[in-house]
Amino acid sequence: MLETIWFVLWALLWAMYFILDGFDLGIGSLLPFAARNEGERRVMFNATGPFWDGNEVWLISAGGVTFAAFPKTYAVMFSALYVPLLLLLFTLILRAVSYEFRNKIDHPAWRSLWDWVHFLTNFAAAVLLGVAFANLFRGIPIDANGVFHGNLLTFLNFYGLAGGLFFLVMFALHGALWLCFKTKGEMQERALAYVYLLWPLTLICLVGFLWLTAFYTDLFKNYFSNPVLFIIPVIAVVGLVGILVMLLRKKILLAWASSCLFIIGVTFFGVMGMFPRMLISSMDRAATLTAFNSSSSELTLTIMLGVALVMVPIVLIYQFWAYRLFSHKLDPEQVMSDSHSY
Repeated sequence: MLETIWFVLWALLWAMYFILDGFDLGIGSLLPFAARNEGERRVMFNATGPFWDGNEVWLISAGGVTFAAFPKTYAVMFSALYVPLLLLLFTLILRAVSYEFRNKIDHPAWRSLWDWVHFLTNFAAAVLLGVAFANLFRGIPIDANGVFHGNLLTFLNFYGLAGGLFFLVMFALHGALWLCFKTKGEMQERALAYVYLLWPLTLICLVGFLWLTAFYTDLFKNYFSNPVLFIIPVIAVVGLVGILVMLLRKKILLAWASSCLFIIGVTFFGVMGMFPRMLISSMDRAATLTAFNSSSSELTLTIMLGVALVMVPIVLIYQFWAYRLFSHKLDPEQVMSDSHSY
């Protein structure tokens, strides 16, 4: 029972990370396209600036839960995915540097350098996350001893790259919606145009990725054996459709909330399709690691659950306060005149 609870919490932590850092990655990936001058570029930086570091708490939490609740999975997963995870770490580090270094020197060439670093790192991080999770769904070549038999190119298969494209487009849509919420006037209209461009692309990528998932993985077996699970993809569809419905009603924040619902549905679709498996072996199904054969002791899981019941609400309350504090609209002229902004 505790293993199942922690499996669901593990999925929830990843969903929270995709929701909160997803719009950071999305806005960063749109930087060269949605901003036309220095003021607008600074607006895009400041739309995510107060939040990006706090949002990464959920990534650290997801990794920490994997380590503490499922140590064997952690050991094998982080060994097998060492190169992709190291690349992801470098992109996130460079992204952080781009936030802090961009305005250290008041020169167009210097700012342009860090604008491109910001764009490329967000773009790469979004794709890497999609590639990594697609390969988790598909299975990776590990033997009974947990040894990985492959290299970086092993992950760059067709299904993995399709996952990378889907995550990139999904995060770009999510980010464009947040940009709509945080801006006004001409910039908001441009962000809205990107939303209407990215929505059908997301739908196409979703359908394509689901079709490939049926072909390359066995995730749908859980759904056909437990039809009640089909509520998860229904939630994703409701979220995606809800984006358009809320936009037509001029309720931008609710449109972004619908995008959050869509991301939750997508995340849980993949993870619950794997259940109880956490690391699928494509070489030997007997070597597959599950929530039951790789978990910590019952005592450890019980103590962790008690700590989580206290700490997670505290983090949620803090982040809710931070988002309320910085919920105001951003204007290029105002941002340019503020020496403390990014």
